[in-house]
Amino acid sequence: MRTSKRAKRWIVLSAGLLVFGCATSEDVRMLDDDIRRFQSQLNFVQTEERSLRKEVTALQKKTEEDISALRTETQRLQADVHLRIDNLQSEMRVLSTGIDEYKDFVKRPPKEIERMKGDIEGRIRVAEERWRGVEETNKSLEEKLKEAGDRLKGLEEKITVLASKLTEMEKSLSTTEKSLSTKEGPAKAKMIPVSREDLYKDAYQTFQQGNLEGARRKFEAFLKQYPNTELSDNAQFWIGETYYLKKDYEKAILEYEKVIAKYPEGDKIPAALFKQGLAFLELGDKTNARSLLKRVIERYPHYEQAEAAKKRLETIK
Repeated sequence: MRTSKRAKRWIVLSAGLLVFGCATSEDVRMLDDDIRRFQSQLNFVQTEERSLRKEVTALQKKTEEDISALRTETQRLQADVHLRIDNLQSEMRVLSTGIDEYKDFVKRPPKEIERMKGDIEGRIRVAEERWRGVEETNKSLEEKLKEAGDRLKGLEEKITVLASKLTEMEKSLSTTEKSLSTKEGPAKAKMIPVSREDLYKDAYQTFQQGNLEGARRKFEAFLKQYPNTELSDNAQFWIGETYYLKKDYEKAILEYEKVIAKYPEGDKIPAALFKQGLAFLELGDKTNARSLLKRVIERYPHYEQAEAAKKRLETIK
């Protein structure tokens, strides 16, 4: 009898262990399936994120190229307008001289007076035609500037849409990583936060070491995280310096312009205006160079850049 009871207990215990073992194996299999599914989602999101980042980078590069081309075209047209105006003024001076001569010849015989009158009228017609040419050039310049503005507006809208998509992808990636981390095990240790002063100092030290590309990336990362601090205008100025030292003067001018536009109360504006003037001078645009150097002298007379601007102006002929 005792043997029979022991046998029954053994059978029940064996069956229970078997059921428990099966349940554990099934849970492990389901957990593995979840992990594989989340890993697949993570890979997909990461691929989409890389693709989107490449698209944003390409669009930003295209925008910079369009702005550079527009600035070059504007400078060329402005130079053409100035040349036409100078020619017109010269013609007006000649015309004025002719009028004086006409007055001197009023007392001469009628035939000579008629000849002089016809000559002056011809000069007036030439001057009027040239003035109309100047007006047409100005009108063409305005139309091109408007077209460029519309094109830049469209590019900005595209960048906004892409940035929004990138934000959504980053949120999706974060959610997937958190879910996968929950399935795989304990959460990873939190990263130690870095202060903005440390980030700026690291970028500036990289610049001082001569690593211009690395410094630019670090300053850009700093501005992305801290766009409006007491160090932001400095970071933007040093980005311009990396292009200036690379002799990419057109991009340097654009980056200096961001200092002036985004941080009008910052203390880097005199330096940005001064370096813009030097960059235009390197590009052979003496007109814009003089204008910018004079602005530094007039608006910021107590800054060291004002004295440097005076000395540089003396060398421009």
